[in-house]
Parts: sequence; C-alpha cells; structure tokens
Amino acid sequence: MTRPATLPLDLPPPAAWKADLRQRFWRYLPLKFFGVSAFMGVFFVGYFHTLHNPAYPVLLMPLTALDRLIPFQPQALAIYLSLWVYVGIAPGLMLTLREMLIYALWAALLCLAGLACFYFWPTAVPPRTMDVTGIAGFAMLQGLDAAGNACPSLHVATAMFTAIWVERLLRIVQAPAALRGVNALWFVAIAYSTVAVRQHVVLDAVGGIVLGAAFAALSIRWNAGVGHRLGPRTPGI
Repeated sequence: MTRPATLPLDLPPPAAWKADLRQRFWRYLPLKFFGVSAFMGVFFVGYFHTLHNPAYPVLLMPLTALDRLIPFQPQALAIYLSLWVYVGIAPGLMLTLREMLIYALWAALLCLAGLACFYFWPTAVPPRTMDVTGIAGFAMLQGLDAAGNACPSLHVATAMFTAIWVERLLRIVQAPAALRGVNALWFVAIAYSTVAVRQHVVLDAVGGIVLGAAFAALSIRWNAGVGHRLGPRTPGI
C-alpha cells in the first residue's frame, strides 16, 4: 500500500497566514492609525509649501507617445484617491515598534527627497484640454492638488514604496500568491490612474517608480542590517 504523502515539517498549518495577518493588524492599531494620520498631515504641509513656493520657474513636463495613447478616464479618480488607504497597509501590518519606526523614517526620507525635487526643480503637467466641470471629485482635486509638483510623482513613489513593503510582509506570513497579486495590481492601477486622470504624465510616473523602488530597497536592506546588529528581537518590540 502506498503511504500518503506528508507535508514538510517546516510548513505552517493551513490558513496560518490569516491568523498572522490578524495579529499584525490589531497589534498597536491605535498607534498605527494616529501615526499614519499625523504623518500625512505633516507631509501635506510640506507638499503645499513647495507647490506654492518653488525656488525656480516651473517647467512643463513633455508628453510622450504613451501619454497620447492613454485616454482621459475620470472614473479612474476613485483608484487615484485609493492611495490614501493603500499607504496605510504596510505600516498596518508591522508587528514590532522597531519595524514601524524604520518604515516611518524611510518613508519620511522618500517624501523629503521628492519635496526637494519639487522645490529645486519645480515641474507641472500640461493643463487639461477637456472640461471637467460637473465631474464628481475633480473640482475638489483641482483645489487641493494643482498641476504642479509633477516629477517625480510622489503619488506613484509612495505607492511603489508601499507595494514593495507589502509584498515583503505578505511573503513573511506566507500569504497566498493571489493576495500578493492583488497588491501588485493595486499598485499598477494607482500608477495608471495618475496618468488617466491627467494629474501626471508618464515620465512623472516612471520617475516615481524609480524613486519609490530605490527607497524601498534601501529601507528593507537597512531594516535587515539593524536587525542583524541588534540581535534577536524581543517579542513586541
């Protein structure tokens, strides 16, 4: 009689990743919520200051052939705005204060690098040629987020930074590939939406991808280095 195949001893029990995600979500939840909210508030102070007080004349970003192929899609505004939920996922899945602090530090450095670009090399996207009067959400968007602070797109950069960290955390808990695929698709949708709603051009998005990926790689490497130097983590710290 053929013996039934046995699972390797190092595999987690079925759906153990769900329990791990729940633990990560609830751990320090109030701190995570108010911390992310405060971070966003401070960021927008700097963002609007550079938007209205650039150091040099604003340069208009050029359009590429791909920009002309992507139609204006006002329905993509919901995906564009979903960034403000998406960026909370990675810190929301942190298990220790050490990881949260490292993540916040590198996210702040990413934002400072983008704001420095906006201040010393101010750019803007070409004005929309279509009438957005009456389209829900666009009047508010134009009032809050003008066409400046274009390249690199911090919208895309922070999404890229988030996507890489979320992928890392999902791999740590051994989440299924489908869930990691949702994470990747959400990032792609946000990046696409920045061009589809005409808040950015393709070159802005490319710049944001490069900036976000660079800071994500540096932050993950630094996080691993700090953990190695400090030794094993004390639970909950």
